[in-house]
Amino acid sequence: MHVVISGSSGLIGGALAASLLDDGHRVTRLVRREPRSRDDGSAEAGWDPQAGLLDPTVLEGADAVVGLAGAGVGDRRWTQTYKKQIRDSRVLGTTALATAITACEKPPPVFVSGSAVGYYGETGTAEVDESGAPGRDFLAGVCQEWESAAQGAGAVGTRVVNTRFGIVVSPRGGAMGRLLPLARAGLGGRLGSGDQYWSHLSLTDAVRALRHIIATDGITGPVNMTSPHPATNRDVTAAVGRALHRPTVFAVPGFALRLVLGEFADGILMSQRVVPGALSASGFTFEHPTIDAALAAAVGREGVG
Repeated sequence: MHVVISGSSGLIGGALAASLLDDGHRVTRLVRREPRSRDDGSAEAGWDPQAGLLDPTVLEGADAVVGLAGAGVGDRRWTQTYKKQIRDSRVLGTTALATAITACEKPPPVFVSGSAVGYYGETGTAEVDESGAPGRDFLAGVCQEWESAAQGAGAVGTRVVNTRFGIVVSPRGGAMGRLLPLARAGLGGRLGSGDQYWSHLSLTDAVRALRHIIATDGITGPVNMTSPHPATNRDVTAAVGRALHRPTVFAVPGFALRLVLGEFADGILMSQRVVPGALSASGFTFEHPTIDAALAAAVGREGVG
């Protein structure tokens, strides 16, 4: 296959590119700087997602386009300027990809566009699959715009899939990339009440699911990228302690998180019990269906502890 990826320098995009290359597939990475040659066998092509500039010939004849670019939601405190960057980096970049796909003489058969379980907002203790209603907070609004921007690619017959990612369990980045070093230092503990559900997915299963989606023609629309067994923050904290053989006795009150993180803290304290209805219905099987299995893989294979 030939797969074009935006966001290939990120946690998920980088792992997907490496997996495809290991199996002998062609990968083109979209980059905002001047393209250069790479030692890993992948190619680079330039684009300007903010300006909506992407040469359609880059996508011409590709077997899949995977859009995973976006400013990190937890990289800094949310000012109005940074919230605009979070939104624009996703919506404008996805619009650029969808527009380029429609301009191809031979459009890619599938466009896998990123999204997040933030789409659902607060769900409490109720299990939510892809039929769940959208939330009303900032991230829910971003996800709705993000997914809508991808739909234009469907005008030329391209299959459009919106992958709603939960927390990806890996020490290399994301929320776990920050929490695991603290836990390893003996500073782990629950956040807020600890009763909020965190929907998660191992990095291995994230890549496996993306490749399954690319290869499965019947999958379209929203797909929850989460394990079948969401866990509470309290349970995640305990599992981290078991995986690293460290105590997890500390606790950070919700008000303290809000003082330090501002509005972003609401996403950490929000409960989202999201299950992978579409993946399970398509026959996908999880290598790491539980938080303990996901953490064991992260610790054993990715060098934590």
